[in-house]
Amino acid sequence: METTEIINQALETLKKGGIILYPTDTIWGIGCDATNEQAVRKVFEIKKRADSKSLVLLACDLDMVARYVKEIPSIAIDLVEVNDRPMTIIYPQGQMIAPSAMAADGSVGIRIPMNDFCVELVKKLRRPLVSTSANVSGEPSPRCFKDIPQSIKDAVDYIVPAALDAGSSGQASQILKVGLKGEIEIIRA
Repeated sequence: METTEIINQALETLKKGGIILYPTDTIWGIGCDATNEQAVRKVFEIKKRADSKSLVLLACDLDMVARYVKEIPSIAIDLVEVNDRPMTIIYPQGQMIAPSAMAADGSVGIRIPMNDFCVELVKKLRRPLVSTSANVSGEPSPRCFKDIPQSIKDAVDYIVPAALDAGSSGQASQILKVGLKGEIEIIRA
């Protein structure tokens, strides 16, 4: 199956409020339209995750990030421009996304992925995509497709073919929290 066809099938699922299982530039993820509260809640159910924990979102570029956060600290722009490995930035205040996709303080973690499949998928969705590890909360993150628990595979609506696994590093992204005055806190190096 061609990548374009796979992206179109994943898109159809996402637009109907469905959940997909897909490879990212880091590890395999469970995803949904980050603006669809019902779909986001389903992701929490699949992962058996406390809804007090926020989720990482994928955006295709800084323009998309700018639509879904109230303000992008200038330090975040610098970080994105010089970044050479997967990096999630926690922005102070999200907007226009499902409330349960944000942290209790309104902050939101967003990554611009470093692989063509995810960038194209998010670009065509035209909204951020939830990207949380494809595991039950508390269990190890799957480094490759074969590590994903069957319970996760059975719970999603569409599984991207494992052949696209080749772009995943098997390593979770670094996470940095940025403030409006240029502060940076390293959450995960």
